[in-house]
Amino acid sequence: MAFTAKDVMALRERTGAGVMDCKRALTDADGNMDKAADLLRERGIAKAEKKASRIAAEGIVVCYTEGNTGVLLELNCESDFVAKNPQFTEIANEIAKVIIACDPANVEALLGCATPADGTVEEYLKSKIAVIGEKIAVRRFTKYVTDGFLADYIHLGGKLGVMLEMSGEATDEAKAVAHDITLQIAFTKPAYLTREEVPAETLEKEKEVLKQQAINEGKPEAIAEKMVLGRIKKFYEENCLMEQAFIKDDSVKVADLLKGANASIVKFVFYVMGEGLEKKSEDLSEEVAKQVAAMKN
Repeated sequence: MAFTAKDVMALRERTGAGVMDCKRALTDADGNMDKAADLLRERGIAKAEKKASRIAAEGIVVCYTEGNTGVLLELNCESDFVAKNPQFTEIANEIAKVIIACDPANVEALLGCATPADGTVEEYLKSKIAVIGEKIAVRRFTKYVTDGFLADYIHLGGKLGVMLEMSGEATDEAKAVAHDITLQIAFTKPAYLTREEVPAETLEKEKEVLKQQAINEGKPEAIAEKMVLGRIKKFYEENCLMEQAFIKDDSVKVADLLKGANASIVKFVFYVMGEGLEKKSEDLSEEVAKQVAAMKN
């Protein structure tokens, strides 16, 4: 039985599945709408698509490396229970492998990349959603390819992740320093590597704030402007990695630590899992009430 584009859209509206998935299902079902809908459910596609509107604000950050290439990836799901499942970590690592092989420019491009299982990442995720029963989404990733070496650190089982690119030879001393610096980044969360990276606009805004603070303290404007010079130094020390005091010995700066190991940092990235994402806010009484209501139905 033949089917039209209108039939495809009707099936999409009915099941929430993607256009190509609906076309394949209608083809396999000889145009029978009910049979096609059943096929989509059997394949887990309709089930997966219906979860697309859910909030995926839990998850993990993983770092996966192969040789001189590394990927820092945030993969989201709906519950902490799923996030702690080793199978979820495996999913994240499999996607990171695809990023290394495919080199996508962004998450949208990643979803179209082929996986070793002969499907796309989007199809792979749908199959896992059907098994796990929760929405799964790649939020972001960063890929580094280096002529030096990489260091990484994952904190609290994936709640925060750091990836650091170092230049130079990966000596034992350099690797030890790189590891310490990943801990430094996780603890202090610097916005920049050096003071030169701070945008002029950000710096001017900070100076204005600091000047106004001094004026509010009762200082004359001329004195306030001089005080800004001292206070902006503290801004650099808090926000620029190379200016920071080493967390294990505050008499040493990170820059000095690197110099002592004859090592240098190229760049770094860190993700805080779920940062900025909306989360469900349900108190215990609401949750119990929902469970009771569900049992009655």
